[in-house]
Amino acid sequence: MDQFSHDSMNFADEDPAAQRNDLRDSLFLVAQFRIAGSRESEQVRVRNLSAGGLMAEVAGRIDQGTAVEIEVRGIGWVAGRIAWATAGRVGIAFDEVIDPILARKPVGNGTKTPTFTKPILPLR
Repeated sequence: MDQFSHDSMNFADEDPAAQRNDLRDSLFLVAQFRIAGSRESEQVRVRNLSAGGLMAEVAGRIDQGTAVEIEVRGIGWVAGRIAWATAGRVGIAFDEVIDPILARKPVGNGTKTPTFTKPILPLR
């Protein structure tokens, strides 16, 4: 019998990062961020997004467990809590599951490609 087989402690239960099972989509979005209940917001950069949370670059220090809100493009304001924080980055665990695909949808509602984005082809 293994000397550790009777040990029922599971270290993953204590580590929020080990509990993340959602597929995360690496991306770059600009979002508005605020402490829950505050009217003042700041602009942050979102680096990855999943149905259960996101990672963002923030300017100041925010304590783990702080209630926050973030406005995700295509979704709106989403409530959550700081799951982890390190130098200039935070992980936010959402209070409710979102559909991260909505953040990837185009913002505009144009019906044709603007002329400035069409390639210029040389005449032959």
